[in-house]
Amino acid sequence: MDGLSGAASIIAVVEISAKVVSLCVQYSVTVRDAKRDIERLQKKVTDIKTVLEEVQKLLDKQDKSQLSTTRELVDPLKECYQQLQGLKAQLEPGRGRKAMRRVGFRALQWPFTSKQVEKMVVSLEQHGHTFSLALQVDQTGLILSVDRKLNLIDKKTDVVLSKIDVAKLPTAKGASFDSHMEEHNSTCLPNTRTELLHRIQGWANNRSSKPIFWLNGAAGTGKSTIARTVARTFADQRRLGASFFFKRGEGERDNATRFFTTIATQLAVRVPEIVTRIQKAIDTDPAISEKALKDQFEKLILQPLSEVKHLPTLVLLIVIDAMDECERDSDIRAILQVLSRTKDLRPVLLRVFVTSRPELHIRLGFKQMPDGTYEDLILHEVARQTIQHDIRVYFEHELGRIQQERSLSIGWPGEDQVEALVERAVPLFIFASTACRYVGDPRGNPRKRLDIILEYRRVKASKLDTTYLPILNQLFEEEDEEDRERWACEFREIVGSIVVLQAPLSTASLARLLHISQEDVSCRLDSLHSVLSIPDRDDVPVRLLHLSFRDFLVDTSKEKSPFWVDERARHERLASHCLELMSGPNGLRQNMCGLKPGTLRSEIDEGKITSHLSPELQYACCYWAYHLQQSLHYISDGDSTDKFLQKHFLYWLEAMSLIKETHKCTQLIQKLHTLAEASNSAISSFLQDAKRFSLRFQHILEHAPLQIYSSALVFAPEASIIRKAFLDEIPGWMKMLSKREGGWDACRSVLEGHTRYVGAVAFSPDGQLVASASDDKTVRVWEAATGSCRSVLEGHTDTLSAITFSPDGQLVASASDDKTVRVWEAATGSCCSVLKGHTDSVSAVSFSPDGQLVASASGDETVRVWEAAIGSCRSVLKGHTDSVSAVAFSPDGQLVASASGDKTVRVWEAETGLCRSILKGHTGYVSAVAFSLDGQLVASASGDKTVRVWEAETGLCRSILKGHTGYVSAIAFSLDGQLVASASGDKTVRVWEAATGSCCSVLKGHTDSVSAVSFSPDGQLVASASGDETVRVCSAVSFSPYGQLVASASGDKTVRVWEAATGLCRSVLKGHTGYVSAIAFSLDGQLVASASGDKTVRVWEAATGSCCSVLESHTGYVSAVAFSPDGQLVASASGDKTVRVWEAATGSCRGILKGHTGYVSAVAFSPDGQLVASASGDKTVRVWEAETGLCLSVLESHTGSRKHSFAFTPTFYAIAFISKGAVV
Repeated sequence: MDGLSGAASIIAVVEISAKVVSLCVQYSVTVRDAKRDIERLQKKVTDIKTVLEEVQKLLDKQDKSQLSTTRELVDPLKECYQQLQGLKAQLEPGRGRKAMRRVGFRALQWPFTSKQVEKMVVSLEQHGHTFSLALQVDQTGLILSVDRKLNLIDKKTDVVLSKIDVAKLPTAKGASFDSHMEEHNSTCLPNTRTELLHRIQGWANNRSSKPIFWLNGAAGTGKSTIARTVARTFADQRRLGASFFFKRGEGERDNATRFFTTIATQLAVRVPEIVTRIQKAIDTDPAISEKALKDQFEKLILQPLSEVKHLPTLVLLIVIDAMDECERDSDIRAILQVLSRTKDLRPVLLRVFVTSRPELHIRLGFKQMPDGTYEDLILHEVARQTIQHDIRVYFEHELGRIQQERSLSIGWPGEDQVEALVERAVPLFIFASTACRYVGDPRGNPRKRLDIILEYRRVKASKLDTTYLPILNQLFEEEDEEDRERWACEFREIVGSIVVLQAPLSTASLARLLHISQEDVSCRLDSLHSVLSIPDRDDVPVRLLHLSFRDFLVDTSKEKSPFWVDERARHERLASHCLELMSGPNGLRQNMCGLKPGTLRSEIDEGKITSHLSPELQYACCYWAYHLQQSLHYISDGDSTDKFLQKHFLYWLEAMSLIKETHKCTQLIQKLHTLAEASNSAISSFLQDAKRFSLRFQHILEHAPLQIYSSALVFAPEASIIRKAFLDEIPGWMKMLSKREGGWDACRSVLEGHTRYVGAVAFSPDGQLVASASDDKTVRVWEAATGSCRSVLEGHTDTLSAITFSPDGQLVASASDDKTVRVWEAATGSCCSVLKGHTDSVSAVSFSPDGQLVASASGDETVRVWEAAIGSCRSVLKGHTDSVSAVAFSPDGQLVASASGDKTVRVWEAETGLCRSILKGHTGYVSAVAFSLDGQLVASASGDKTVRVWEAETGLCRSILKGHTGYVSAIAFSLDGQLVASASGDKTVRVWEAATGSCCSVLKGHTDSVSAVSFSPDGQLVASASGDETVRVCSAVSFSPYGQLVASASGDKTVRVWEAATGLCRSVLKGHTGYVSAIAFSLDGQLVASASGDKTVRVWEAATGSCCSVLESHTGYVSAVAFSPDGQLVASASGDKTVRVWEAATGSCRGILKGHTGYVSAVAFSPDGQLVASASGDKTVRVWEAETGLCLSVLESHTGSRKHSFAFTPTFYAIAFISKGAVV
């Protein structure tokens, strides 16, 4: 490339690329039916722009004569410019530009077909590859040139050069032991902790030792000092791989978000051979730092270290301090689980040194590790004489230093005084360090301060009292009573706020948040340097020196102390301050960063965000709801919270997007909703709508802050409370071309992340997780409540066809076209086993009810039954004459049903492989099969657009469910057996009554065929997977007996009755003061009964929503409710261990059925209304006479599960009882 012509060509291509990207962004927001094509084209153009910008930087900085390859790019640049110019011309609206300005891009249509896009993408990829290769060649040449000049061609230089890209991994600032934040924290003095340090050294040096060493101990016993010493020792020996020091309240150090990326970055410096492998992981998945902890560990640490083959055996230590200060218990368990996998790592041997308090969740996490994974030592159980020696050495050293620095008399302090201090301190090193900081503070007299501490040996007080009271009491020494009270109030306001803050703030930010002058804040903190880290600069956060100071201040037994911090009151004050700040003149507003419409979050400079959102404002946005929840202060219509939300809710969402905290919004809104004082209040309804709004538009909120106003508001339903409240925030240049949907549909959230067709979906048994399987060869595990992706399970080499959880929720099994089944740990995402044996693609997989067996169906016309634990094949079921598409175990695990392309269903004995019956009748391939809860019925779905229900034993067809207009791909029974859901190629899910075969509801929303469907265990939600690359989670419901009405129960303390056919809300039944736990229709559909946590049952008219009666007298929450067949009686089950029978019309109690010794979780009438059955946590089912209350029989169920459901057979001679999904 010669002179200006080359440089000008690059600039021209970069400029036109930016214009094309901008056009694509606007199309992506407005055109929905070509989303994937737009995104693909946008990405390729962006890639070219990025590479050429790097080329331009190289040209600007280097002698162009050295860039021989880059100088040859003139012709390719011209070709690329011409293609982009043509692309831009087709994307611009041309003559219609004026009209476009009036109505926006929404009036346009995407001008390309998918084939045209594919052709353009291939061409652009070729250009991008050419430019990138030229850049790499010349960069490499420059690097080698520099190496030759410096004569430093060795591995260290390679690391430094390679780290350019690895440094893109986000790391936790200040987390390493040698960071600036940690540099003033002490290490063990010489001749202290010698025995312990020797043991740790011996463990780390022994190549046959267990990979993890857990040092646990109570607060203040010196764990962090030991961790720093160990880290320093191994760093000096060049054997420290990495270190991470957790610290509560430090934004990036009190959680695991950047834990493994920080460890990986440090390891890359120590082991240069893994740099290219880490870089490969980043290139393969640029968003790896946002993935599940398991994925980060595997891709950034485990795999790179495993692939290093030509190194002598190397032992490296990783030091992890204060793991108990990691925010989420689940993250701690996940970290421990994946770290256990270092046991077999070679040739690099990793040793992991962990310190923590002995908290329950950490103890359980270690206990769940495989045998031989860790050894532990309890620090506070070390011999007393050893601790005395070490603390004595510490005092002698520190007090000797103070004596020299302050020119005190030789011999100060005396030996007796040192011994008294040692006796006071043992076993808490925090006492020793705090006392020495206090005595040595240049603001005070060392002799006098030492005497103050020693006076407390005569006081009967706890270790923490003697550590901190001397320091705090001296604050009051020369104050009169009035000044003491004022000082105490200011202490509680300032220091109390510091100890309950979720993230540290500087004195300047703290002053602005609390509306106190910065001078007053600094003045009050000036005498607390021995317990707080107070920087000289006012823009650096103030931190606790040790967590025990917080423990001391919030101890409720010290309520009478002037220093006691009332946590609830302090949280309430902070919540109020946060709301005032966000609502004030320097608070939240629309477009607070002055962005252009359509600006993506990734395009915004971080400095710009910091300049417009101060640290205290960012803090308020993140934590105001947390403080409100911790205060236990209820919110109501018209209060400060309500006023803030009514005016600033969308501005808050925008701010959360700007500071990259959008993923927290739904959870925060849910927290607020639990604080709504009344379920029928306006604020409760507002928050319910806000939750739907944030879930539905989460993807927009994360990636384009200002699209909250122009996309989310525009596409929200007409009846949305948020839309109505903020309608004026829609930009004036936007015009509505069509009406929106009336209200929120059943879809709770859309889970986006898969890049190809989603073929299967399943709920975990506890309903907390959803797993989805896709043609992109991955399984994704999602949080059902928030829609966030927990982990991505990778390992299959071809598309996936099926997914299922084990009954205990511990395992996930996936089936693939790569002819294998993989079994994964649900918690960590690690692959336990690969089941090989099929000779064609595996289309379905199912666990037996006890989780011991796995059945798989395949295109090789067989079903295989495997032992889940070891992966061995127990039997091969042969008989089908076409590929087998589905498989299911009966609830008792004795039978296996399989569906096939040969248009039949076969029922087999699981143990022997004998074929019991062949179900014939479908006129198309059979795609899915499921058993009823009693194992007597089998439901099958077919390409003939029907669902059939069969008798498993005889093969007789009971009923044919018709209604779908496309093939039926999947079916599922609800846990109580009352409902059947079916998924179809007609893009809908239908819900049917299992008993009658009538269609209760049609769930619409998918834009492609629906391939899988699953009920949540509590029956409240239905998840469906579709070819539109989404998973939809919809609210499940209770249907009236004739399918005309639908009733839904909610945690917002209401019951809603809907018309099944139209989806219109018939009535909202308000009155309960607690969550609604269960609902039931009377047989004629005229009445609805609802059970609640407020200890009552309410009976309502379904048509009008009016309350007929309130059934009161239970002394515990009511968990279940049922009508007698004639609708005259209602039975209720309660946590007070009783069942009560009521007259529905009058609400009078007919009888109390006593006998259970545990909570009662389920209740049912017999078909003739003469009997009542109840299930309890005492592991029994009891059958009673409804009229007399006499207990006729007690059935042992052998399980104490809270998940119970059962039903009488039509002849009521038998009861099917379900616990944890299995027939008991």
